[in-house]
Amino acid sequence: MALTRKFLQALGIEAEKIDEIIDAHVEVVNSIKEERDAYKADADALPGVKSELEALKADASNNKENSYKVKYEAIKEEFEEFKKGISEKESKAKKENAYRELLKGAGIPEKRLDAIMRVSDIASIEFDDDGKTKNAEELTKAIKEEWADFIPQTSVKGANMANPPANNGKTTKTKEEIRAIADPIERQKAMMENPSLFGLPEAE
Repeated sequence: MALTRKFLQALGIEAEKIDEIIDAHVEVVNSIKEERDAYKADADALPGVKSELEALKADASNNKENSYKVKYEAIKEEFEEFKKGISEKESKAKKENAYRELLKGAGIPEKRLDAIMRVSDIASIEFDDDGKTKNAEELTKAIKEEWADFIPQTSVKGANMANPPANNGKTTKTKEEIRAIADPIERQKAMMENPSLFGLPEAE
């Protein structure tokens, strides 16, 4: 039943009191309506909030996944660089060992090996499927020609005094001139002919 002025009069309530009751009643009703409207607004907004929350969760998940992916790629790249470095070192060591054996096979004395290795270009050495040095005979022949002065001879031939050595054991070129020689074989030969410039031992 509605709380009306007529109803209150029927209850025998004074007119002055009726106005107070009506005013209080209206205030209560308005307050209830405001709360109802607020609850309704919250209820209407709930689906949007829920969607936003789901979006944030998905975004956070993606960010986490992306973060792990970035870390994985960084670690993978670092590992690949590490493997590459190891492979390059192993390749260099293998070529050095192979060239050293070629020098020995060509008759280079053991005490000359380190000096010759320091000035030799071994980057072009290649290996076959069995791990053997390719063109070993050609390389050995080139070594014998290039480093002939360091290979002991079985017979000793006296010096031709009519045509003594041009340099008489002295340096004939500067270090810069020798380094400027384009042909690597000629450059290495000149280096061994002028060992004092490069800290190499004198040929005996």
